[in-house]
Order: sequence, then C-alpha cells, then structure tokens
Amino acid sequence: MSEYSLDLTGKIALITGGSRGIGKAIALAFSSRGANVAITYANSSSSAGQVTEEINKLGSDAMSIQANSSDFSRANEVIDEVLQKWGKIDILVNNAGITRDGLILRMSEDQWDQVIETNLKGIFNYSKAVARPMMKNRGGSVINTGSIVGLTGNAGQSNYAASKAGLVGFTKSYAKELASRNIRANVVAPGYIHTDMTNILDEKVLNDIKEATPLGRAGNVEEVAAACLFLASDLSSYITGEVIRVDGGMAI
Repeated sequence: MSEYSLDLTGKIALITGGSRGIGKAIALAFSSRGANVAITYANSSSSAGQVTEEINKLGSDAMSIQANSSDFSRANEVIDEVLQKWGKIDILVNNAGITRDGLILRMSEDQWDQVIETNLKGIFNYSKAVARPMMKNRGGSVINTGSIVGLTGNAGQSNYAASKAGLVGFTKSYAKELASRNIRANVVAPGYIHTDMTNILDEKVLNDIKEATPLGRAGNVEEVAAACLFLASDLSSYITGEVIRVDGGMAI
C-alpha cells in the first residue's frame, strides 16, 4: 500500500460552489495536500477571494471564477479558463447547490425548476465539459455532492430530494461510460452538517435531527471534505459509481 496516499501534489482541482461551507472545506483540504484549486461562486466575490487567499497561504495556487452552475455554455468557459491556466483538470467536485423548500401542495413551478437546474443540470454541465479534457489526460476523479435526502426522501424537500436522487443515477451512468478511460465518478452524501444554511434551524429541529442520528451529533464540513479527499486521491483508485454517506448513521 505504500504507493497509495492522500498526496495531491501536482493535481488540478475544480470545485463548484467553493466559496463557503462544504465547498470551501473541500478546497482547503485539497490544497493542504498540494493540489492547485479553482473554485466557482455564484454571487460572493469577497468570500471567494478569501478562500483563494487561504489556499495561497497553504502554498498552493488558486483561482476563483464567477459562474452559475445551471448555465451550460458558462460551464465550458470555466473549464477552458482552468485549462488555460494549468493545462489539465484531474479532479472535479460538483458541489454547487441550492434549496427551495416547500410542501408539494404549495411548491411553485419556479421553486422546482430552480433546484433541478442548479443541482442536477449543473452536474451534467460540468461533468460533460470536463470529460474530454480528462480523457485526454488519461484519468480523473469526478466527485458529486449529494445528500442522504436523495436516498431517503424528506417531507418539504421533494425538489431537492429529486435532484439528489437524480444525481446518483447520473453518477453511476457516467462512471460506467468513462471507466475505460480511467475516469472515476462517485457521490458523497452528507447528512446533517453544520453550515451557514443549517445553523438557522430552530433548536427543536436540531434536537430531532440529533436524536435521529446514531452518532448523536451533527457533522462538520471538514468530515465531508475528508471523504472527498479520499475519493480524489490514489487511495480510492478502485472505487467508482459509489455513494459514500457521511451522515453519522442517519440513513441506516
């Protein structure tokens, strides 16, 4: 096993939605292991700039690119920008995602469309755009951020659950299509994780979640990033089409 490690020195990674939360933690985890990292962000250029500064302090090169993941042509432009800077892409993390929660009887068409276009079409956009460069590079790792909600469903999140369930089917199909080119594709499916989005939940909801989690606590973004680091590294060289739950046992 000595030939396998978590070292990403010389690797180039692109992370969508990398300016905060889980995406930021992944970017820092990769750069701490030697990878040069590009992140996309939807709105907050200041947050993205802070992430690139932190990556630079870790000794890696970084770039941030404004992009909406649902924009097909923009995805191709982002891939081209990364290739122009570094010449290749070894790792793609499709992490950009949104929620527009609501019970199905009250959910609007726009709430449905926004979530599907960002969370599911966005995966298609970047995975398709990176396929040829990775084939040319004779390998790569695509990591898609899912959710246990995509495996279990959740009341009030039919749009989000559908997008994350679709992501699993897409990833397995992509893995089968590109395995012969040494390109792997896997899903990391977090449970309840402490982020800016989840920290606004009231105390009763938080307690209910903890009670439903065998490990009895919420996870942190670094724990999700650790799973992504494993899938990006040589340690997972024989793993593709897999879903790794980082949920404290919630979906058992």
